[in-house]
Amino acid sequence: MRRTSFTAALVSVALLASGCSTVEDLFAQQAPDPSWSPQEPPTGMEGLDTFYEQKLEWESCSGGLCADLMVPVDYAKPDGETIKVSVLRVPARKQSQRIGSLVVNPGGPGASGVNYARAADFIVGAGVRERFDVVGFDPRGVGRSAPIDCLGDSELDTLLGSDPTPDDAGEEQAFADRWKGFAQACGSNAGPLLGHVSTVDAAKDMDVLRAALGEEKLHYLGKSYGTYLGATYADLFPQLVGRFVLDGVVAPDLTAAESNLGQAKGFETATRAWAQFCIDQGECPLGNSVDEVMQGMRDFLAKVDEQPLAETGDSAVTQLTEGWASTGIAAAMYDEGKWDTLVEAMRAALDGEGTELMGLANTYADRVPNGGYTGNIMEVIYAVNCLDKPQSDSAQEQAAAAKASLAEAPTWGPFLMWSSLTCGSWPVETERSSEPPKKVSAEGAPPIVVVGTTRDPATPYEWSVRLREQLAKASLITNDGDGHTAYMRSSDCVDEPINEFYVKGTVPQDGLKC
Repeated sequence: MRRTSFTAALVSVALLASGCSTVEDLFAQQAPDPSWSPQEPPTGMEGLDTFYEQKLEWESCSGGLCADLMVPVDYAKPDGETIKVSVLRVPARKQSQRIGSLVVNPGGPGASGVNYARAADFIVGAGVRERFDVVGFDPRGVGRSAPIDCLGDSELDTLLGSDPTPDDAGEEQAFADRWKGFAQACGSNAGPLLGHVSTVDAAKDMDVLRAALGEEKLHYLGKSYGTYLGATYADLFPQLVGRFVLDGVVAPDLTAAESNLGQAKGFETATRAWAQFCIDQGECPLGNSVDEVMQGMRDFLAKVDEQPLAETGDSAVTQLTEGWASTGIAAAMYDEGKWDTLVEAMRAALDGEGTELMGLANTYADRVPNGGYTGNIMEVIYAVNCLDKPQSDSAQEQAAAAKASLAEAPTWGPFLMWSSLTCGSWPVETERSSEPPKKVSAEGAPPIVVVGTTRDPATPYEWSVRLREQLAKASLITNDGDGHTAYMRSSDCVDEPINEFYVKGTVPQDGLKC
């Protein structure tokens, strides 16, 4: 969702801080690769020899080996400006049995692949970790890779805390003006890269990375938005696809309206599952039945819209508004491990204290208490989505869509349906901006593993089925469960066939149910 597409699968700070090898261990594992040689650009990437011939210069860094990948700002102008894409590599534990590099992306758009790769011990199975170098990169515009920066931290606080569900014509106009102002700020402050951060651009960077790693094929793990990136790559370069797993699918052919409504329904389903959990814990603060809890949640958000709560844990944001409250509630839907935290946060909020709910919102926004952001996901997500999925600038159309969504998603519909209005005022366009999203088939690629979770809030299960049906060769694993994505989230039924696929190349049974 993350307003436009709340679809990131993020690793907690605790995981990032633990379980990593020392720098000395990493260098001990890293032997020179005498087989590396410059590669020629594939079909469709002619004239990019300089980029395809580069060899990454690895240096020690926190949790692994780091390097910068040089790519053009505009692939149509390979002799023009360039940027550096930040890459982190965690070498395979058993270099003598190394299969290759496994490139990973956790989602967003805007989540850090560098941070994700640092958690290599937790994001792939033990056998995969032994045989593959785990490689993450911050996509162009993200984190350490020429980051898109539109607003100062206090301005972003104000924007994210603003009313996300306008109730009348005056509030609708204020919403439109506010987010148009954000778009204009991006146009003024983000520089020329703003028009070149689409998913197609990032997929082309990923192939340059493949060549720089010395790999003939790209092995890949994409979660959430990372599935969109992976599917786009597979459609552009089917002959270069290796072992691909796409978990928690964002189907590339979804329009902005379909994406928003689909996520609204997904979060509605997930919140109802949380409501039952809350009841089962005893003394749920919002009601005694699922319908009562859901209505209680909506009543709470309406009340906070009128009268924000005190927020005592943050000197920069002193009130919990509807915008922050909605973000906090949604953040807990990603992982059922946070459901108990949400129960207690809601209990405190109903007593007038918003600090715990704000804490959940902070984890989602990559924000630290008292002001400041550790990443730029809350800005770059719009830069990517607005290029990928054109949107109308009509507040009236958005209001009508929000009203219609109440039938299927009364709790989350308006929040999501309003979320992409800023794209209607986006200050840059590309040729692709005028094209509708398209289906992908990846004709000529080997089988791709698609994974869907039945009560995934951010990437509804139906999207995994949708992509499976479009791909020329694919295998679908269905995880009957809660939370966002499935691989390495406690299901051996999911994990074991994926691990075997990576290590042995054995394609999981199509239609496997877990």
